Amino acid sequence: MRNYTDFADLAHVFLEDSYVLAIDEPPASLAFKLDLVLTPSHPRYHEPRADEQHCYADAVLTISGATKTDWVTRSTQTYRDATGEEDLGNIDSFQYHDGYYEITGDWGHVRIFSTAEPRLSFKD
Repeated sequence: MRNYTDFADLAHVFLEDSYVLAIDEPPASLAFKLDLVLTPSHPRYHEPRADEQHCYADAVLTISGATKTDWVTRSTQTYRDATGEEDLGNIDSFQYHDGYYEITGDWGHVRIFSTAEPRLSFKD
C-alpha cells in the first residue's frame, strides 16, 4: 500500500484539509476539482491570506488510464463555508493498493483501477 504523499505530484499537498469542489468522470479517468492545500515545501506555496488557515490553490487531481471505476458509496450532499461557497467535503483517505486507488471522503468511497500516477494541474 502507498499513501498519496508517496506520489511526486502529491508529495507537498494536504488532501485532508482540501475541499472537493466537483468530481468529473471523463472516459477512463476520474478528476477531482479541488481547493487544494499546499504545504510550505510546495513550489507554489505562499503565506496564507489573512482570512485563511492554509495556502490554497485551485487544482485538478486526475487519475487517468482507468480500466474500471467502482463506486462503493456516493453522496451528493454539499457543505457551505463561511463565505457561502459550496463544496463536497474533503478527501479523508487516498491510498494505492496493488493495481487500484482507494479514495474516501464526505462525497463517497471509490476504487479506481489504474496503474497511472495521479497528476495535479493548476489553474493559473
